[in-house]
Amino acid sequence: MNAVMTTCSLVQPLPSVLDAPPTFSLLHRRKSIGDYRPASADLERFNRLLSRLGRHSAPLDIDRLATAARQLSAAMGDDAPACIAERISWIEAVAAMVTDPDWQAANDVADCARLVIDYVNDPCGLIPDWLPRVGRLDEAIVVDAAWPLLGGETASYRDFARLRGVEADLRGCTPEELHFNRTAWQVAREAEAALAAHRRRVRESSYVPAPSAMFRIH
Repeated sequence: MNAVMTTCSLVQPLPSVLDAPPTFSLLHRRKSIGDYRPASADLERFNRLLSRLGRHSAPLDIDRLATAARQLSAAMGDDAPACIAERISWIEAVAAMVTDPDWQAANDVADCARLVIDYVNDPCGLIPDWLPRVGRLDEAIVVDAAWPLLGGETASYRDFARLRGVEADLRGCTPEELHFNRTAWQVAREAEAALAAHRRRVRESSYVPAPSAMFRIH
């Protein structure tokens, strides 16, 4: 089965309030995320980055961010919520793709990926990582905004890494020792697909000729 897929249907959504229209009511307007109050200038920079990454919703305000953080913090457990943890795994795949010298991504994808990784590596992000459960909510929002562009390329890279490992095992070397680039991956994909199709035909048919019709000798 072809492992190259775009965003899976099992994606855990971020809180819907992040895409809701901003509210102008002063009642219950939240200014802090947990014990931390983000600076207005940091929020402006954050919204500019989201716009560059392709987010089309209205710019985020602290009230919606704080509401989303409160909703996520209300869930049981000490670990990051599933929607954040899932997007952190996306970030890890993007980071591996960006730093892999054997993978040649398209320019627009590469630029977008670097913006994401630069934000993740910036110690002055919008939400500090030390906040329990929601400290990486801002990073999840960033990669979520970029995912329509990065999702397909990252899935291709994951399949590239898988097939590179298979080829390295067949040759008795490490993936780093193997000369394997995007072109080699495409060839390996086609060979794998052809083998899968052949096995499917074998399962659905038989090499034994069909029995002849009965006949009588008079």
